[in-house]
Amino acid sequence: MFHKSRYIPTYPEKYSGDVSNIWCRSSWERTFAKWCDSSSFIVKWSSEETVIPYRCPTDNKLHRYFIDFKITIKQNDGSLKTYLIEIKPLKYTNPPKFPGRRTQKYIAESYGFVKNQAKWQAATNYAKDRGWEFKLITEKELGISA
Repeated sequence: MFHKSRYIPTYPEKYSGDVSNIWCRSSWERTFAKWCDSSSFIVKWSSEETVIPYRCPTDNKLHRYFIDFKITIKQNDGSLKTYLIEIKPLKYTNPPKFPGRRTQKYIAESYGFVKNQAKWQAATNYAKDRGWEFKLITEKELGISA
C-alpha cells in the first residue's frame, strides 16, 4: 500500500504554489508529478492548489474539491493551454456493478461514484469558464497496470 509522501521537484521554478508542501497521495500521483516536473513543455504545474466548490447530491451540501493537478503546457504553435487533472483508477470512473443485492460495499461505491461525478462536473464547468480543460487520467493513460 502506498503512503502519502512529500515530493521535492527538480525544477522548483516551474511549480506554482508552496514548493515545500507538495504531497503525493498515491504512486500514480507521484508518477504524474515527476512527469510534470521533468517535461520541457510543461511551463507551470501545481498539486492540490486549485480548490473548486461543488454541491454533492448525496447530502446537498457545498464541499471543496482540491483538484489533483493544474498544468500549463506550451503547445506546438507556442500558445499556452491549461488543464485541470484528476488522477483516478479506471474502476472509479464507471458506476459500480450491481451484485444482485444492495450490499454495504455496493451502496458505498455508489455514493462514491455519485460524489465523483459531481466533482468532475464542477471541475469541467470551472475549467470551461476560464478557457481551460478538465482531464481525468487513469492507469490507462499513465501506462500503469492496476
